[in-house]
Amino acid sequence: MKSRTIRGISVSELGFGGASVGNLHRETGDQVAHDAVDAAWDGGVRYFDTAPHYGLGLSERRLGEALAKRPRDEYAVSTKVGRLLVPNPHAGGGTDLGTGGFEVPDDVVRQWDFSRDGVRRSLDDSLARLGLDRIDILFVHDPDDFVDQVIAEAIPALVELREQGVIGAIGAGMNQWEAPLRMVRETDIDVIMLAGRWTLLDRSGAPLLEAAAERNVSIVDAAPFNSGLLAKDRPPQGALFNYAPAPPELMARADELADLCESDGVTLPAAALQFPLRSPQVKAVVCGMRTAEQVRSTLARLAAPIGDQTWAALDG
Repeated sequence: MKSRTIRGISVSELGFGGASVGNLHRETGDQVAHDAVDAAWDGGVRYFDTAPHYGLGLSERRLGEALAKRPRDEYAVSTKVGRLLVPNPHAGGGTDLGTGGFEVPDDVVRQWDFSRDGVRRSLDDSLARLGLDRIDILFVHDPDDFVDQVIAEAIPALVELREQGVIGAIGAGMNQWEAPLRMVRETDIDVIMLAGRWTLLDRSGAPLLEAAAERNVSIVDAAPFNSGLLAKDRPPQGALFNYAPAPPELMARADELADLCESDGVTLPAAALQFPLRSPQVKAVVCGMRTAEQVRSTLARLAAPIGDQTWAALDG
């Protein structure tokens, strides 16, 4: 597994996305989750991403347990701030599935907080769940409705923590490129986690990558399959794009990309996974992987040979 660096932090080109092991959409057993992390490690993955949002802390706890036996200086962990987990005053034995999308007990709820104190409290809570004394990369998470506060308050708090050595690098993780572009231009961040906006199908994030290159800001590319539309050799009917049913024009374009891949003996998911890494500004591509088998499948896609002629056709 090749690696690249983010502010001096080594990250493997494939990052383990921790949402699935936080019971995204359905329950996953502890052993299955731990086996997935072990398979990723055995395959050379040394970058692991998680968040309090993922399973109301379950992803962080499981990831911390699975990595506890590994040498701390041999891997990088990123987590996120912006959603504090607080006791649910209406807890009654239900689950978070209908509210947050995770099959976990709803004994706590998320509370938006991008204040300086909220950032520090969230970090402390994450360190405790992960069983770590430092975080390599810390992102503000989905601050779509709080951009001004994040620029004025949250990011300066992260800068302080970075200067104290508690965090190695700081950034923002979002499903859009416009707000991150503003952060790149106006703040001293190191990295943007961009979900779904720089993919084989959706290249709308190009202005962000250009600005990031100018400011020496790294990109971590997440959701390379656009919520599932590019996850199979041939896009199925009802495939999702950006967490909703894909519109007809995107289904048609995905079919065209699948035809081009098939004609060159390449699979659509392999091309989708490798596409972001063609940009030197992208340091890692992060995928959710629930099981050891999914990990091995993803590793095979990353290693699949794709020639320049195929890329030229896909870029056409």
